[in-house]
Order: sequence, then structure tokens, then C-alpha cells
Amino acid sequence: MIDFEFAPKSYFDGTGPSALLAKLSYPESQWGEEMSIYAAPLDGKIYYEVVDFYGNEFDLSPEKSKKPLTLQELIFLIETLEVVDNSVKGDMNLTLAGIPEAKSNVYPQLEEYFTQKRKNFGML
Repeated sequence: MIDFEFAPKSYFDGTGPSALLAKLSYPESQWGEEMSIYAAPLDGKIYYEVVDFYGNEFDLSPEKSKKPLTLQELIFLIETLEVVDNSVKGDMNLTLAGIPEAKSNVYPQLEEYFTQKRKNFGML
């Protein structure tokens, strides 16, 4: 059973200024898009950033938080990702309409959640 209230104590282990939260892959997209979600601390808050191959800008919800997100909040961030319209490159809006394959060392059950969702929609 997935624990949607799970939240890591911290994202940061002192090895760098930002932390990789998750890698997303969209195998059904034309180019097999991949994206990464990062967290970075600044002024007592954690800011989130999504990076893709094309350099698109993304609207995130939430953009920042005071503490690490719960699994449910991270899933919401992933499922509500939108590209800022004036920067859309690589048919990213169409890609985001799909269901990603997800991997995360910080949220161990993230992969299981999206695998189950892909199965439910007949993608596996």
C-alpha cells in the first residue's frame, strides 16, 4: 500500500546545492522525453525546478515550500506540470498529457504509483 503522507526528513545531504527528486520518462512521446525535478534551498524555503532537454520553462504547483513535500504533493506537482506558453519547445504540452515512468531515490514509492497508473490505463 502506498503511503501518500510519506515525506523525507530532508532532500539535502551536503553533497551539493540542489537535490534530484525524481526523473520522469515519457516513452509514448515522439522523442521519449525525459525530465528531472530538482529542489534547491534559498532563504529558508525549498524551491522546485523542472529541467528538460529543450530548456522549457514550467509552471509548478507548488513552486516552493517550507519543508519537503509529501509523496501526494510531489505527485500533484508532476500531474499538474504545465509549460509556460511563450516557451513551448518539443511538443511538451502533448508529452505532459501522458503518464510518465518515474524514478526517485528520495520517494521510493513514486515509481510504484506511476507503474500502477500506467497499468490501469493499459500502457503496460
